[in-house]
Amino acid sequence: MILFPNAKINLGLYITHRRPDGYHDILTAMMPVPWCDVLEIVPAKGAETTLTVTGRTVDCPPEKNLVMKALRAVEREVALPPVDIYLRKIIPDGAGLGGGSADAAFTIKGLDALFSLDLGDEKMEAIAATVGADCPFFIRNTPALAQGIGTELTPIPLDMSGKYIVIVKPQVGVSTAQAYSGVTPCADVPDIQELLDSGISSWQKGLKNRFEESVGALCPEIMDIKRRLLESGADYVAMSGSGSAVYAIYESDILSYGLQRQFGGCDFFASKL
Repeated sequence: MILFPNAKINLGLYITHRRPDGYHDILTAMMPVPWCDVLEIVPAKGAETTLTVTGRTVDCPPEKNLVMKALRAVEREVALPPVDIYLRKIIPDGAGLGGGSADAAFTIKGLDALFSLDLGDEKMEAIAATVGADCPFFIRNTPALAQGIGTELTPIPLDMSGKYIVIVKPQVGVSTAQAYSGVTPCADVPDIQELLDSGISSWQKGLKNRFEESVGALCPEIMDIKRRLLESGADYVAMSGSGSAVYAIYESDILSYGLQRQFGGCDFFASKL
């Protein structure tokens, strides 16, 4: 079974409360985008489950990879035979694009399909939530408003078909802990759905990622990329998640090849939505 775990972007991101357990409550809209890893799950050749990772370097032992954590989470619910998992990493890490979370969620979905577990979306979301805060989003993998630590999801009507997206990720990465250490919970949280409904022309003024100020101070490259994408004629530009990737949405097609040359040394992705 071959699956294609995709990235996500955040449309607005607000930190609303610091919790006693050290986590933060957030409010954000998340949307899937077609920058994908490749995940294959097959019955094991041997007696043990294995994970083989190629592509981008993942600096952690296999058992700490979110894919294996997801598999172990499913195993706590149902007995599974051993499998061989092959993951080709394409989505950059430390980007705020949820690549690792997508890999975990698609592992859960893949095991469910491969072994006809019939877990259902709600059960798979609950399992995914034990792996990571962004993981449940990728089970249904449709636009959603995320609250709490990011696991409380409400589907939202958002049709971005026909628009174009560019994502630029500088070589510098941002750890989640580093990003959260620099932000202060805010009281002035807008109605994200109302902003989204108002049309993309109003998003730049009203739809904010509150990580940008603190993370941008640590990584000036991020704000430089944002400025240059705005100057390219994008309708909306923002950092995704806690960074360091910056995305731009365009109402019409762009000459992405020429734009890519302006960001030499950065990871670059362009696609129609």
